[in-house]
Amino acid sequence: MEWWCGGIGWAGGVPGLRWRAGRVSPLTYGQRLAFRAVGVRRCPGARGNPCPLEAVVPGRATGGRCPECARLDRAHSVAADTIADDPRPYRVYLAWFGPGMSKVGITGEARGEARLLEQGAVAFSWLGRGPLMAARRTEEVLRQALGVPDRVPYERKRAARHALPPAPERAREVEELYRRARAVGGWTETLEPLEFAARDHAGAFGLDGLPALDGTVTELVGGGVVTGRLFAAAGPDLHLLVPDGRCLALDTRLMGGWILEAAGEEDGLSVPVTAAAGAAPGAQEGLF
Repeated sequence: MEWWCGGIGWAGGVPGLRWRAGRVSPLTYGQRLAFRAVGVRRCPGARGNPCPLEAVVPGRATGGRCPECARLDRAHSVAADTIADDPRPYRVYLAWFGPGMSKVGITGEARGEARLLEQGAVAFSWLGRGPLMAARRTEEVLRQALGVPDRVPYERKRAARHALPPAPERAREVEELYRRARAVGGWTETLEPLEFAARDHAGAFGLDGLPALDGTVTELVGGGVVTGRLFAAAGPDLHLLVPDGRCLALDTRLMGGWILEAAGEEDGLSVPVTAAAGAAPGAQEGLF
């Protein structure tokens, strides 16, 4: 059996590695991960459909799809504004990723907190609920009024997780953003406001006691091995304690499209790694 990886999923608030044909391998903090990438990375397709070309895709591409499949995937995305007549209810949320890093976003109400977990939001609160286009307009109005972006780079989210303020401080920042959002006029005419209630994902992500970030896996390569203890998972990232004592982040979007096989206890890390800014002097960088 070939195990084609599809990256991480957050079903029921629990992280798991997804595989072709719908298989899922639940992830447990503290478990040892050791796998080898086999062959070349191929496009996994889009929307449950395999790529007809099985196109080879670059190892460093976080999208992991060929241009045709990427267009198909985005054509059915809420973020692309292509589903204006969707009758399902949506929610507007305020997400917090670290000090000074917040955003306004929307998600389908039926998805619950899944979108926040997928983005790696450490804390958040719902703001309002209603039709898709009203939620989309509110998102844009608040983004401009509050001076917050519509997305936060993963590199910044990743680094912030290693030096988080206490949970009460996180909640206070979200509450302050909520207060400012409620003070912006107009949007409550088309959306139902929701009461403030801070939710925190540090426990679900396993972030308590996370060591300093030493580096990030840049890409997988054919024959390359990743090995380490899973310390935490947030959004698409796995935070691993590797055998030499470093804490490395692996973006599982880089795993999509690879066939993975189990590696042995004797196999060491042998994929490209970029040292984190401020890492200890003498930290290696490159192919290990």
